[in-house]
Amino acid sequence: MTASSQAAKNHTRATGLRRVAAVLTVWFGAIVRPRRFKESRLLPPYIRLVIGALAGLALVAFAMLFLDAPGVVFAKSLPLWVVETFNEITDFGKSGWFLIPIGGLIVLAAILCTPAAGRITTLMLTSLIVRLGYVFIAIALPSLFVTIVKRLIGRVRPSELGPYAYVPWSWKPAFASMPSGHATTAAAAAIAIGALWPKARAPMWAYAALIMASRVIIEAHYVSDVIAAAFVGGFGAILARNWFAARGLAFVPGTDGAVRTLPGPSWRRVKAVARCLLAQ
Repeated sequence: MTASSQAAKNHTRATGLRRVAAVLTVWFGAIVRPRRFKESRLLPPYIRLVIGALAGLALVAFAMLFLDAPGVVFAKSLPLWVVETFNEITDFGKSGWFLIPIGGLIVLAAILCTPAAGRITTLMLTSLIVRLGYVFIAIALPSLFVTIVKRLIGRVRPSELGPYAYVPWSWKPAFASMPSGHATTAAAAAIAIGALWPKARAPMWAYAALIMASRVIIEAHYVSDVIAAAFVGGFGAILARNWFAARGLAFVPGTDGAVRTLPGPSWRRVKAVARCLLAQ
């Protein structure tokens, strides 16, 4: 390869990287732009917020008093094959199972979003990326929050010390029981994906229930850890949804205060655009 051809190849690669970075910057800018609907609100109405917070605290407290210790006893009584099965299932509660593929799809869409793709293809890719971006943020932010908070709380994982052992401000995994990171991811994913695609709600909540149960069955968490995580993950996904709705991205706030999902591209349209891209 001559020096001139190598230079041209490097220039093409650099130009392509700049274009992809520019597309990603535009998409990110849409997420952080000023609100389009000024009347929209990030938090639920005050009364609902207070009632929800009190209900969550009451459920967590009830579980700590009456369910945590019996839950450990129940887990110890299960056959080994059941525990081993759930030990395999629980791995799918890691946030990476969602964030890595979604991040990859976002970058891939930015690569495909070229001037030659055409207006319809660009609009469809943008619509899909907005939705994937919502799912990414709805899962990533609660997971990051829990990763920090659980180590500040310092609750000891199920052990002979019992459910009331704490070592606050500890950054060791053995003292990171509350809330459950896996359960946070599962709840956030169930709500976020269900909000965009209602037909996926039943299988996503079945998935979330399995992940939450697995954390107790393999004795990685107490029941109260899972309940607390469900509230954190769900609340985080709702906050992200409200943020997107205020900017008219994938959701819009209704006149009655409810948030409604905007229609996305049909599966038929997605397949048609995919065929066009593959033919290029």
